[in-house]
Amino acid sequence: MSDSLDELRARVNAFVAERDWAQFHTPKNLAMAMIVEAAEVVEHFQWDTPAESATMDAARKTEIGHELADTFVYLLRIAEVCGIDLIAAANAKIDLNAKKYPAELARGSNAKYTAYQVPPETKD
Repeated sequence: MSDSLDELRARVNAFVAERDWAQFHTPKNLAMAMIVEAAEVVEHFQWDTPAESATMDAARKTEIGHELADTFVYLLRIAEVCGIDLIAAANAKIDLNAKKYPAELARGSNAKYTAYQVPPETKD
């Protein structure tokens, strides 16, 4: 079992190599597969009220976990194929979002950053 991102990435890469699937893992195909799996996550909540969406029994939690895992594995693969370090990219994006959504302006608000007076160099 893999406990770190690097171990999981290696396990996924080995799984793909053993099946000779790398030939099918283009960025386009992986992005499309990831979106399909993300839609399957959404399907579990589609008609729930907000309260219902926050409540789940063990079976539902397992099903949702499987769909999240599928999405995560495709995310790992597309990052691998594109040569993107997900940890570095996530940290850089959090830094950018901290500039776009200063805590003193964004706290308790779901408004898009364009509603704030934020310097244009932080917009992407």
